[in-house]
Amino acid sequence: MTRPSVLVLASDVLFPHFFSEQDQKRLAEVTEWTRSSIREDSPELREQIAKADVLMTTWHSPFLTTEMFGPRPRVKLIAHCGGEVKSRVAEAMFDHLIVTNAADPMARVVAEMALAFVLTLVRRVPEYSAEMRSGVSRSNEQVSEGEMLSGRKVGIVGFGRIGRAVARMIKPFGVELLVSDPYAQAENGMVLVELDQLLRTCSVVIVSAALTPETRHLFDARRLSLLADGTYLINVARGGLIDMEALLAELRTGRITAALDVTDPLEPLPSDHELRRLTNVILTPHIAAGGIEVRREMGAIAVDEVIRFANGEPPRNRVTREMLATMT
Repeated sequence: MTRPSVLVLASDVLFPHFFSEQDQKRLAEVTEWTRSSIREDSPELREQIAKADVLMTTWHSPFLTTEMFGPRPRVKLIAHCGGEVKSRVAEAMFDHLIVTNAADPMARVVAEMALAFVLTLVRRVPEYSAEMRSGVSRSNEQVSEGEMLSGRKVGIVGFGRIGRAVARMIKPFGVELLVSDPYAQAENGMVLVELDQLLRTCSVVIVSAALTPETRHLFDARRLSLLADGTYLINVARGGLIDMEALLAELRTGRITAALDVTDPLEPLPSDHELRRLTNVILTPHIAAGGIEVRREMGAIAVDEVIRFANGEPPRNRVTREMLATMT
């Protein structure tokens, strides 16, 4: 049997992040694979694609369109090392070949970051750390209410892979879990509610929804105004879900606190951006899914999919065109 030809689209920097030496050897056992570091459409890239049965993509891969594959495309599988595929592959491609992703590892670590944000804010870690650095000495008599996660109403907006992972991690803390997602089904330990009700009643709100035309600026000025004073707002999904100007207006008042791994429309944030100066904001540089370990895990899943293809087996993590509407 002829071994399939595999083209790995990965930059010099990201290739070793996603593919361990062991996974490179696994790939070589059943395929003939090469790598291209080209990051934009070009005649050279199209020539390479024309010779491949399988493409493996990473975060630095070029956006793939039907035109790049020619009138008689040879490629039958695109195995993506990550969860999000809408900005990697044109929607029309899903009608002509199989696309797979590796979303579960990313969902888990993004949920970890969400939980880290929640605990950091509820336990007022930044405030206490700043006090210690400035020389403030607190006594046992100087305590306040509201520094426990247990007993709080926690809202999750968007109940896809990330939202479900957040729910699993946060349930043991003894919270009352509210979920808003038009596509979600009720599960044990959670209550499905409309978004406005969630915002009015939860003191912790975690944003993990997909960014679609319908959800862009889901958190506009009206919805942000529904948050009670003292609410913690965490966004580990996409910056475009929150209207930045409306959020800034609320943060300037000091009545809510935010933790943001993502921002919109500017990412990364300019060094002089106002968000960097506000003390009631925690910012991280879109790193919730970062780390070599999770990238290697996603790469291994993509290699598994290629091996299954080479052996004539069906994929485990196929993404269909119908799924795109509710994906980030």
